[in-house]
Amino acid sequence: MSTIAANLQAVEATIAAAAQAAGRRRSSIQLLAVSKTFPMEHVLEAIAAGQRAFGENYLQEAVEKIAAVARAQPAQAGEGIEWHFIGPIQSNKTRPIALNFAWVHTVERLKIAQRLSEQRPPELGPLNVCLQVNISGEATKSGAMPHELPELARQVAALPNLRLRGLMAIPEAQTDPQRQRAAFARLRVLADKLRGNGLAIDTLSMGMSGDMAAAIAEGATIVRVGSAIFGARQYD
Repeated sequence: MSTIAANLQAVEATIAAAAQAAGRRRSSIQLLAVSKTFPMEHVLEAIAAGQRAFGENYLQEAVEKIAAVARAQPAQAGEGIEWHFIGPIQSNKTRPIALNFAWVHTVERLKIAQRLSEQRPPELGPLNVCLQVNISGEATKSGAMPHELPELARQVAALPNLRLRGLMAIPEAQTDPQRQRAAFARLRVLADKLRGNGLAIDTLSMGMSGDMAAAIAEGATIVRVGSAIFGARQYD
């Protein structure tokens, strides 16, 4: 068994245990393997181990990797591979995101959503989007502020070629599980309010390698895990 396959098994066990502790079905939580900075070969190892959803932050790297993985996979083996964009979005980079991804987790402005909607080919089906929320109010973090959400969500939900699925957040890093849960609970409450306003959202993208158990306890439906699967990243 490869190291990546073994790591996936360990992450799966963590998710399953957290789901059981929260009284949730394991099937209600999707594992998104964050493959940014890792080569195509690592992604192919993860695919061989059964992983199907991958998250990328850097657009040029992602587009090249998506194409390389598609070329390396036989048609049947490549079916069901799902790419999620989870990095910051510049308005002049929306077209390749709209063309290459099934999900975008980091919409924080109406202008970005409008461009994604305009540039999404209808034949690809709606682009699934989450609104990124600056849940901890950090000056260095991206995301809409909580008070902006109701109007932004209403406007994004009305756009063609997009499907508003839910909310995403990267809270301030905490080591205490109760503090971790408190931040995720704030995002869950915001999602509940949007549903109360009639929006059919079903997704909470929250939780990473160090805090996914707390996120699952508060209702995460997608956890974004990179280093626990692929190892420590090395940046230039």
